[in-house]
Formats: sequence, C-alpha cells, structure tokens
Amino acid sequence: MTITMHSTPGSSGYLDLYPERKMSFFKNPFILGLAAVAGIGGLLFGYDTGVISGALLYIKDDFEQVRNSSFLQETIVSMAIAGAIVGAAVGGWTNDFFGRKKATLFADVIFALGAILMAAAPDPYVLILGRLLVGLGVGVASVTAPVYIAEASPSEIRGSLVSTNVLMITAGQFLSYLVNLAFTEVPGTWRWMLGVSGVPAVVQFVCMLFLPESPRWLFIKNRKNEAVDVLSKIYDLARLEDEVDFLTAQSEQDRQKRKNVKFWHVFRSKEIRLAFLVGGGLLFFQQFTGINTVMYYSPTIVQMAGFHANQLALLLSLIVAGMNAAGTVLGIYLIDHAGRKKLALCSLAGVIVSVVLLALAFFKQSTSSSEVYGWIAVVGLALYIGFFSPGMGPVPWTVNSEIYPEEYRGVCGGMSATVCWVSNLIVSETFLSIADGIGIASTFLILGGIAVVAFLFVILYVPETKGLTFDEVEVIWKERAWGKNPNPNTQRLLEEGSHS
Repeated sequence: MTITMHSTPGSSGYLDLYPERKMSFFKNPFILGLAAVAGIGGLLFGYDTGVISGALLYIKDDFEQVRNSSFLQETIVSMAIAGAIVGAAVGGWTNDFFGRKKATLFADVIFALGAILMAAAPDPYVLILGRLLVGLGVGVASVTAPVYIAEASPSEIRGSLVSTNVLMITAGQFLSYLVNLAFTEVPGTWRWMLGVSGVPAVVQFVCMLFLPESPRWLFIKNRKNEAVDVLSKIYDLARLEDEVDFLTAQSEQDRQKRKNVKFWHVFRSKEIRLAFLVGGGLLFFQQFTGINTVMYYSPTIVQMAGFHANQLALLLSLIVAGMNAAGTVLGIYLIDHAGRKKLALCSLAGVIVSVVLLALAFFKQSTSSSEVYGWIAVVGLALYIGFFSPGMGPVPWTVNSEIYPEEYRGVCGGMSATVCWVSNLIVSETFLSIADGIGIASTFLILGGIAVVAFLFVILYVPETKGLTFDEVEVIWKERAWGKNPNPNTQRLLEEGSHS
C-alpha cells in the first residue's frame, strides 16, 4: 500500500478530507494523562533549577567555606548542569536502545538517590555529589519527555502537548520558590528545600509503570501488537486503521535505515546536519539569551536592585516564576495556532527590549541612590519573563521533538539537549563573574546582542512545522538540502553514502 504525503494520517490534507477525525487538545484524557506524567520530568528539571537559588542563601549560612568562596557557590549551582550534560549525552542512546519508558524510570531512580544525598549532606562535597546525580536524572529526562510525548501525539496537537512539558518546567520553578518560602523558618531549611525534590521522581516512577511505551518505538522494534494497543487508546477506529497502515510501512523503512545509525552520521547527511543546526541552534539561543540566568539568580538580581532581605527577594522571585508559568500556558495555546516561527520571533523581539530596559535600570542605579531604578529593574525582569516564556520557552523543545527522522530522533535529541546543557553551564558559571567584572548593566547588554543574533537565526534557518506530520517535516530538510526536485538517483546515492 502506498500512501501519498497528501493522505498521510494527521497531515493537513488528510484532516481536510476527514475533518471529523481531527483531535483537539482536551478530547482524549489518555493522551493528556500521558503528557502530564511524562512532563513530571520537566517538573523535576524546573524545580531543580529554581530551588538552588533560594537554598544557596541558607547553604551559605550553614557552611562557612561556601560563604567564603564564589567558586564553591557556582559549583553547587552548576554541578547539576554538568550532570545533565552527561545525562543528555547518554539519554539519546538510552532512549533508542531501551525505549522511552525505561529511560524515564532510570532517570527517576537516579534523581531520587540524588535528592536523598543532598538532604543528608554533611559537607559541601557530598552536596555537590547529590547535585551531580540529580543532574544526570534531569539530563536523561530532558531528552526523553519531549520525544515520548511527541511520538504519542496526533500531529495537529503535537505542539501543545510537547509544550505541556515546558509548562511543567516552569511550574517546577514556581513550586521551588513556593517551597523556598515555606521552609524559610524551618530548621534545616535548605535540606528540606533540596530533599523534597525526590517526591515527584517517586510519583513519576509509579505512574510510568502503568503507562505504555512509545508506539513509534514499538513499531521500530517490530512489536506491532503492543503498538496497535497503544494507538487504539489515542485514535478512533477509522483513523486508527490509517495510522497503523502508515506506521507499518514507515517502520519497515526506518528499520532498514536504523541498523547502522551512529552520531557522526548526523554530520555526514546534509539534511540531518541542517535539522541539527536548527534544533541545536534554538536550544543554544534559548540559554544564551539568559533565561536560566534570570531563573537561577533572580533572588540575587532582586537584591542587586536594592531589595536586601532574603524573604522579600524570594517573594519577588516567586512572582517572576508565576509569570513564567502563566506565559507558558499562553504559549501552549499559541504554538499550534500562531505557529512556532512567528511565536519565537515575537518572543525574541520582546526579550531584546526587556534586557535593554534592565541594563538601563542597573546603569542608572549604579550612579543614583533612588529606589525607582530598583523597581524598574524588577519590571524589566517581569517583562523579560513575560516575553520569553510563551515563545523561546516552549518553541525550541517542541521544534526539537519534531524535526528529526525517526532513526535519528534519539541521537539528535540527545545531542541538542547536550548543547542546551553545555550552554546552560557556560552561562550559569560565568554570569556572576562577568557581572562582577564589567557590571550587571553591560552583562545584560551582551544578552541583548545575542538575542538580536537569535532573531536573525530564526528568520533565516527555522522552518514552520505547525500542523505538519513527521514525514512532511522530513521533506522540508530534503528540499533544503537537495532542492525542490532532486534527481532521485543522485539523492539515493548521497543518502546511502551518508549511512556508510
């Protein structure tokens, strides 16, 4: 049976023919539940990045060597990111070999162990080891959750469902600030803040035991009956038959291709190289436009803006985190309506304006004792989050979950997530040092310059993938690599060469 691109299940042509088969976001409780449980990985990711900023204020009170060393403080923050780099790098391979479900369970176990170590840490070095383990778990989860959700999602709502993972990241950050505030007066403050993070990992582990493997992964592994069973929970009977026929044909081709895919093949195949440039590039710019700087150090930024009490700094940071979560909800709606590219461009334009405002506020505040500039900095911070969170928050992760062919999805997803975490590490390790060296105002201007480059990158390189099936997205890269109508024989030889 041959299926034309026009009649691919889930494509716009197919849904025009059969509008009654179109899925809406709230139509199927099973797929929403799956996205929510998979998104707990995002919650862990967000909680961990958010909680350390508040916990650090109290860790410094308990350990004198941390209080006296900026390097130890930055290491406690960034060791989780170092772990995440390793986790993301092995996560792609783990996903492809063991499946999305087992990779998630593995991440939960490591994360829970890390949380216990952090809570019980007798000295900063055990705390750093706990942070490393937590990071490993977060790294594996950051690769797994978007791919798992994308592969189970109908293409017409894929963007919104993958964005729920980003919503969980922002919800995790918001929760972390709530927990930070809740434990400010409790003995062993920071131990509670860090230890509580083990709870969601245990919840996800238990829930995942009752969820199925990704249907696309099952097809690739020739476990068709299990895959059909999963798909029957997602689609009604009429569309189910089309999806099964299509995936059966697809998985046969994918199995042929998959046999010898290695990560260096990404750079040998022109269209995969182009896809990775876009996926890795978006996550690079997501970090280098400063989002995690703002999230990690928002209490510190608020203190720099002139608000010195720990609790007030945490309360204002809670408002920032709340805006981040609210903005992501808006992003979930817009990503499948306005589209990925337009959303990213509007988001970056707002980020540029916000960081210039922040830079001006800090520049003026350094030469004036007026409290007004402190408040302008906080407004700039809130505006930054308001613009960043609906666009550059969800778009890079969503695009990464949908732009790679099946046989490259684990490998490229892992490589892109590694780019994300390496960028994150560089930014979080250097932000305070650069701010000390050239001033926080100039540091924000650098972030603004990077955002301008990111804006141009999106215009030039990022395709619109709204509503496209995985296979329609593959066609985009083939056309960009070889032109609209390449000679089929030439293309086949080039592709075979890239796999050899």
